[in-house]
Amino acid sequence: MNSIWIFENVNLFNLLCPHKFKKYKACHTFDAYQKSDYIYFEEDAANKVYLIENGKVKIGYYNEEGTEVVKAILSKGELFGEKAILGEEKRDEFAQSIDNKTTICPVAVPTMHELMRDNKTFSLRIYKFIGLKFKKLERRLQLLLFKDSKTRLKEFLEELCADYGYDCDKTGDHIINHPYTQKDIASLIGTSRPTINILLNELKEENYLEFNRKEIRILKKSA
Repeated sequence: MNSIWIFENVNLFNLLCPHKFKKYKACHTFDAYQKSDYIYFEEDAANKVYLIENGKVKIGYYNEEGTEVVKAILSKGELFGEKAILGEEKRDEFAQSIDNKTTICPVAVPTMHELMRDNKTFSLRIYKFIGLKFKKLERRLQLLLFKDSKTRLKEFLEELCADYGYDCDKTGDHIINHPYTQKDIASLIGTSRPTINILLNELKEENYLEFNRKEIRILKKSA
């Protein structure tokens, strides 16, 4: 499955972390976080960009009712906080570790700008990544505006399959081992958790999939 939500399966940490560059290696450090620790909050100063060395990070915000809205769950090799590169002064989202062994590479915005200025390949990768994130947002808005909940869920599962899935050699099913809860999925596709549970059970009855807490199996005959 092809997906515009993916950055070519590239580990950005391996490409962009300053410790890969001799000039910055000696003074570069990593930050460690436990589960539920916040990397930054809404309204914090946007003065750094972050690369995930290990672990998982949840990106989200709180709506006017105080309900948490999850925008993404990121894992090893991914970049976040990148709007600071474009001039964002304050965060409009929070970033929270959801793993007990999350390590983050923080990069000051001036350092990132210097790396981009001195390395054209580096700069192009950053801009391509940001462009693809905008496409991802546009894709999600189209789903929310023009498609019903069941269609949104099925298309989201296809994206999950591209991000976290693999084919089972014996059955040909697509198996997705993913970090999302039903609450997270509901937030990401603009519906409620009870609706997600109903839809998953409907798809199970239709022999489209089987699921448990951490695994979704899209059955071969429905793929």
